[in-house]
Amino acid sequence: MHPYPQAGRAEDAFAEVARAFEENFVSGEEVGAAVCVYHRGRPVVDLWGGWADPERTDPWRADTLAVLASPTKALVTAAFLHLWEEQGLDLDEPVAVHWPEFAAHGKAAITPRMILTQRSGVVCLDHAPLTPHALRAHTPVAEALAAARPEWEPGTAHGYHATTYGHLLSELVRRRTGLTVGRYFARHLAGPLGLDAHIGLPAGSDAHLATMLESKAEALMDGADPGTELDMLRALGDPGSLTHRAMIGSMRLYDALDPAVEDPSYGGVASARSLGRLFAALVGEVDGIRLIGPDRTAELARPSSRGTCRVVLLPSTWGLGFMLPDSPVFPASAGLGPRAFGFDGANGTFVFADPDRELAFAYVQNAGSRTIGRMNDRAHRLVEAVHRCVEKVPARAQ
Repeated sequence: MHPYPQAGRAEDAFAEVARAFEENFVSGEEVGAAVCVYHRGRPVVDLWGGWADPERTDPWRADTLAVLASPTKALVTAAFLHLWEEQGLDLDEPVAVHWPEFAAHGKAAITPRMILTQRSGVVCLDHAPLTPHALRAHTPVAEALAAARPEWEPGTAHGYHATTYGHLLSELVRRRTGLTVGRYFARHLAGPLGLDAHIGLPAGSDAHLATMLESKAEALMDGADPGTELDMLRALGDPGSLTHRAMIGSMRLYDALDPAVEDPSYGGVASARSLGRLFAALVGEVDGIRLIGPDRTAELARPSSRGTCRVVLLPSTWGLGFMLPDSPVFPASAGLGPRAFGFDGANGTFVFADPDRELAFAYVQNAGSRTIGRMNDRAHRLVEAVHRCVEKVPARAQ
């Protein structure tokens, strides 16, 4: 008898993933979590366990939705890449062609590619920080972005667009389609694929939401002492630093946001089952649906930005909208292949796909992460187990 509920399935070839998932609970590190793995277009691991609430009275379910935090940007990127595929967008055409107001203050030459690769320099909204009202109305956020100034010459360096990324792409999607990125994702990706993943829950939704415990990153956002362990942490404690301005100083969100409100940089919710399915559809067909073609998958997995990030002050590598190996938060040491792409959340959530191995992985949880600046240990163990399993699976017959 386990002291916590658990359910789901893992194929025999992936039994080691099930063991790693259980060990995270046995060690006491997990409260509630789910993991899903797709291989060659079908689910081979779909597990969930523990509790959706800190009181440990509400069991985690197959359809439990977790707050994604930064991996919300993966949903936004997938939506924008789908639009790129459907409309044949020119990623090197200036944003201002479709959003004229954006050209102000030295932004006329910024392109969608610069945003996707974290090179636009538009990383701060401390002149007009995000508020619940601004997020609900959408227009004030777009106006704040148009009034923003790049923090470096666009295209010459890279820095994580922690707060601005989702909003920049959402306004670009809206200018092209009339839909915010949340509505575009719901109509063109979540609907056809049958995903329980949302950038803004539909009105009247009865979704089963996990209650998130505070991670170290969230504690820092709430004013906890950052300490001096990393350059990034020291910078977070300095209100004049780019790190502080781009992250803490760009938001005034003091209370939990209504999940129905679109926050395309941090506020997405999804089940592991749906995240795994979404990422599988980026690298292959899932029930006859592939979101982008192989050439576009190859391009998004090609390194475009490397070196020390100007915002988080850590080494990072970026493709088109996704983290690539190798960095402390997306490490090759976990077994990630050279063309793997995905997203790490400071709250502990982790998602990736590997086109070479026809693999997609999604892990969501609510215990948060006690560390910042590197991959969560629980996710690391799961990813390592997945890759050990995949290496033992026979190659496809030619």
